[in-house]
Amino acid sequence: MALESASDELDVGDPAPAFELPGVDGDQHSLDDFGGYDALLVVFMCNHCPYVQAKFETMNRLADDYDDLAVVGINPNDADEYPEDSFETMVEYADRGDIDITAYLRDEPQSTAEAYGAVCTPDPFLFHNDGGAFRLVYHGRFDDALAPDDEPSEAPGFEMRAAIEAVLNGAEPEPAPGPSRGCSIKWLE
Repeated sequence: MALESASDELDVGDPAPAFELPGVDGDQHSLDDFGGYDALLVVFMCNHCPYVQAKFETMNRLADDYDDLAVVGINPNDADEYPEDSFETMVEYADRGDIDITAYLRDEPQSTAEAYGAVCTPDPFLFHNDGGAFRLVYHGRFDDALAPDDEPSEAPGFEMRAAIEAVLNGAEPEPAPGPSRGCSIKWLE
C-alpha cells in the first residue's frame, strides 16, 4: 500500500531529534557524529520496499556526489513480520553495495521514526547544519517518479538535489513540490 509522508512532528526550522542507533558498520551512531557535515539527509527506509529499492541508486549517488552531505538511512520496520528488514539483511545490502551511503542505521524500538514523524519508506528529511544544530529545511520527495517503475521527468533525485545544492550554497531550498510516497512503516504491534 502506497502512503504519502505528512509529518506533523517537524516543521521547517525545527531541530533534528537526537538518536543513538546501531549501524551496519558495527558502530553506534548519534546525530552528533554527523556534525562535521554542512547538511544531513535522514531517510527513513528499509530493504524490502520497492519504492525504496527504486531510490537506492539515487541515495548512493547523493552520498557520493556531495562531500558536505551526510546521507543517513534509518530502518524502523518490524523485522519479525518483515525478515528482509532485519539488521543482518541490512548488513548484507551494505556489504553488496546495494546501499552505499554515509550510514545505515537500525531503529528497532521505532522511537526515532516516531520522533521525526516518519510515515512511509522512503521518507526523506533534509537538515542544514546551523552552527552545530541541524535544522529541518526540506521534507519531501526525491523527485517526481512516484511509483517504483516510474522514470523522473529529469535526472533521478533532481528535486532533492536542488534542495541539497541550495543548502550547500547558503540558500533556503524551495518548498518540496510534493510529499514522498512509499510503503507504510511496519510498526510494532
